Amino acid sequence: MIFDPAFVAKIQTAIESKDEDFFLQRLQPRRQPIKDISFASALMVSAHRAKHLNKLDELRCDVAILNLEDGVAKEYKKMALLATALFLQQSRKNLPMLVVRVNALDEGGMEEIAFLNDFYPDAIRIPKIRSKKDVQKSCEIVVDPIKLHFSIETKEAFSNLQDLAISPRIKAYYLGILDLFADLKIGQDLLKISNPTVNYILAKFLVDCASVGIKPVSFVYQDYKNLEEFEEWCRYEKEMGFEAKGCISPQQVAIVNRILKSFDKQKALYIKQRFEEMAKQGITGFVDEKYGFIDEPIYKDALNTLNK
Repeated sequence: MIFDPAFVAKIQTAIESKDEDFFLQRLQPRRQPIKDISFASALMVSAHRAKHLNKLDELRCDVAILNLEDGVAKEYKKMALLATALFLQQSRKNLPMLVVRVNALDEGGMEEIAFLNDFYPDAIRIPKIRSKKDVQKSCEIVVDPIKLHFSIETKEAFSNLQDLAISPRIKAYYLGILDLFADLKIGQDLLKISNPTVNYILAKFLVDCASVGIKPVSFVYQDYKNLEEFEEWCRYEKEMGFEAKGCISPQQVAIVNRILKSFDKQKALYIKQRFEEMAKQGITGFVDEKYGFIDEPIYKDALNTLNK
C-alpha cells in the first residue's frame, strides 16, 4: 500500500464529492526519473478508484496504465486526473512503469497532458489518433523525457502505422481491436483464434510495429473471467511473435507474465557461444550436433532472445 487505509478513504470521498481543494492542497509537482523498460504485461488501473491506485506497489504487472478515458464517467474525469497526480508524485520505488491513458486530444486530452507534464509519468498513452498531425501535436505537448504511447483503434492509424513513427520518444502502440472493428464496420463476432481477418490484423500490426522499432501491445481480452480462453490467446499470440498484451485483471497479468516472458535462454546462450567459437575459425555456417544447422541469422535470433 502507498497510503494508509484511512487516508485512502479520504481520497475516495474527495473524488466522489468532487473536492478539488483536497488534492490541490496536497499536490507538489516534481520532476521524476523516467522508467523505460521492456515489458510484457500492461494492466489497466481505474484512476477514479483510490483503492486500486493504492495497490500500485502490490501489482505484478510490468506496466500500470492509469486510466482516465473509458470507464471513467465524464463528471469524474477531473477528479481522476487529480488523484492520478497525487499518486504520481509519490516515491516510485518498487512500482511498475506508470503510463497515464488520457482522453482523446480534442476531448480533454490536451488539457490533461498539460497538467500531467509537471508530474512526469513514465509515459502518456493517447487514444483515437488518426493522422501524423495528431502524432506531431502529441510530441509537441508532451514534455521530454516523458515517453509517448498510442492506442491504435482507428482505420487511418492502423493503415499508416509506419508513417506515424516520427519520434524516438514513441515507444509503444496498443491495438484497440474492438474500436478498430467498429471503425472498419467489421463485426466483433469475428474476434476468434485463427480467424483470417483477425490473423491479418494481428500480423500487420506486429510487423509494422517491428519494422519501425515500436513495441506492439496486443489487444485487451474483455471476458476477464474466462481465463482459459485468455491463456489460449496468449499462447497463440506468442506463436505469432507478440511479447506484450494488455490486461484488465491481476489474473490475466499472471498468465501474460508466465507465457509471454518465457524464452529458451539456455538454447540461445549455447548458439551464441558456438557461433562465436566457430566464427573465430572463419566458419559462419555449420551443422551442430545439438541444434542442427547454425548460421548468422540463427545467431542473430539468439542475440535477440538474450536481449529480451
